[in-house]
Amino acid sequence: MSKRFPTGAGIVIIVAILSVASFINLGLLDVSRWGLAFRNLAIFSRELSPPRWDILPVLLPAIWETIQISFAGTILGFLLSLPLAFLGTHTLFNQLITTVARGLVGAIRTVPSILFGIIFVIAVGLGPKAGVLGVALYTVGYLAKIYYEAFEAVDGEVIEAVRSTGCNRLQLFRFAILPETFNTLISQLLFMFEYNIRASTIMGFVGAGGIGYYLVGYVQMLQYQHLMMAIILIFVVIMAIDLVSFRIRARISAPRY
Repeated sequence: MSKRFPTGAGIVIIVAILSVASFINLGLLDVSRWGLAFRNLAIFSRELSPPRWDILPVLLPAIWETIQISFAGTILGFLLSLPLAFLGTHTLFNQLITTVARGLVGAIRTVPSILFGIIFVIAVGLGPKAGVLGVALYTVGYLAKIYYEAFEAVDGEVIEAVRSTGCNRLQLFRFAILPETFNTLISQLLFMFEYNIRASTIMGFVGAGGIGYYLVGYVQMLQYQHLMMAIILIFVVIMAIDLVSFRIRARISAPRY
């Protein structure tokens, strides 16, 4: 009997052929282009140094605004994602409802964060409000999917045990699904906040507030030493948030006896 699907070795060969073809079509194997790229990067790297520490008074309020945009957008996105994830859970609702909910989540997830920023800049004008709304919708697209998958992964015996008491869907969610997935909800929420710091920075490129506004300005005006200072500041903030988030996740995930 012939096999319908290629073996493991066959898959590796197919992937290798497709990879090489893609590299060639995209110019990644053009040695002359790489030589020019490295020369340009060397020139750019020299112009980044030394960073301009004297612009910190300008950048600190901007990075603080970026953090606030990320935080507010993440919380708003979390609050919007929970009901969508609830409606998208097959163990709670029929096929029609879950398909509509998941379709909406999928549609939101296809839109890049920077496009959300552009849309809301058009809707509400320049500034952090557009950034918050853009981050919020971007967060919904990802958290809702992760959450309804987590809800469906809850042990069926736990769900049936609670359902046998005659509870409704909300009670089933409250007393069976939510306790079982709480650690996942918080862990993914913290990860999304970390990611949204970066997304909020990009939002500033389209006028949605935060430090991204200064980044694009420094690039346009070829002020690379200013740009380096902004990059250093963003790096420090992201590493600090990563550290705090890691400790919170570790504390939540630690077993309790």
